[in-house]
Amino acid sequence: MSLSNQSLTALALRKFRKNFWGVFSFVFIAVLVFIAIFGYFITPDNSKYANWGDLAIRSKEPGFKVTMLRIPLENQPERHWYDYFTGHPETAIQKPINDYRIANDSLYFTEYSEDKSIVISDKIPLMAFGRNIDQKKIESQFITEKKFLLGTDNQGRDLLSRLIIGSRVSIAIGFVAVLISLIVGVFFGALAGYYGGKVDALVMWLINVIWSIPTLLLVIAITLALGKGFWQVFVAVGLTMWVEVARVVRGQVMGIKEMQYVTAARALGYTNSRIIFHHILPNSMAPVIVISAANFASAILVESGLSFLGLGAQLPVPSWGAMIKDNYNYIILGKPYLAVIPGVAMLLMVLAFMMIGNALRDALDVKAT
Repeated sequence: MSLSNQSLTALALRKFRKNFWGVFSFVFIAVLVFIAIFGYFITPDNSKYANWGDLAIRSKEPGFKVTMLRIPLENQPERHWYDYFTGHPETAIQKPINDYRIANDSLYFTEYSEDKSIVISDKIPLMAFGRNIDQKKIESQFITEKKFLLGTDNQGRDLLSRLIIGSRVSIAIGFVAVLISLIVGVFFGALAGYYGGKVDALVMWLINVIWSIPTLLLVIAITLALGKGFWQVFVAVGLTMWVEVARVVRGQVMGIKEMQYVTAARALGYTNSRIIFHHILPNSMAPVIVISAANFASAILVESGLSFLGLGAQLPVPSWGAMIKDNYNYIILGKPYLAVIPGVAMLLMVLAFMMIGNALRDALDVKAT
């Protein structure tokens, strides 16, 4: 039995590796997961949630450069190792400036403004940068040129950093929602398929009731019942996706429970739970894996729709759906990239999961030559 399973697994992997788009999508998603986990190591803005911004530089085009003045805080926050994964606390006040000069033990600067007729000047004593700090050290350590590769959003925040950190929400919602749907769907599907009768009728009634409600409306209702928040959305999306898994598992179990090896297991006196979890379910997971890939993509789209409606991840947590909501007005104001870039990122991730699902379907199809 183990040799047979091993040979079938090896055959499926071999077929999957021959599917170029399936392998390419898998590598693409693996790279996205890596970027999401280690996002704060590579983002230009490594503040918590990449939430630093200045209204003076809002809605700037990709490649925008500005001179940035960093003024250290008097009370430096405590640093922790997990800041590299959750974002670093602010250690300085950042100000975009047009120009500066150092004189009379003070740094004089003009705040950034596109309109040169508007001049807002201020000064800071050199002691604010620390003791024994000369002009060269100030210019090298606290005055830098900052470049925004994808520009800034309507709050002056770095769009690239928000895009990278926002990928965490989409990837996490997919994993958590699919996990919840698998746990609930496999449980109810196995019960209905194995025991049949009244148990099957009850489970199917529950499935039909939930399936008759539009998915987005059901998610909104669950979200409102649980409250707005990060984890509430995960649970809400997961609780709406288990019905399709349950129907597929039910059909698989109904067919497999009539096989001879299941009959032999009953004759040997094995318990129903052992028969279900050790003999039936392992042989019915192929279509469930394919559905899970499709559900992953669906979960990303549902979460984005909720964020667009203001019911998803709440500020200051970045989300691709929320980024589209915040910037979609710019589509007709000459800066469509502010909404198009997160939309394209979402499209590519969903497309990658759908292509993986298709590749898995072909690889696990035992009837294919």
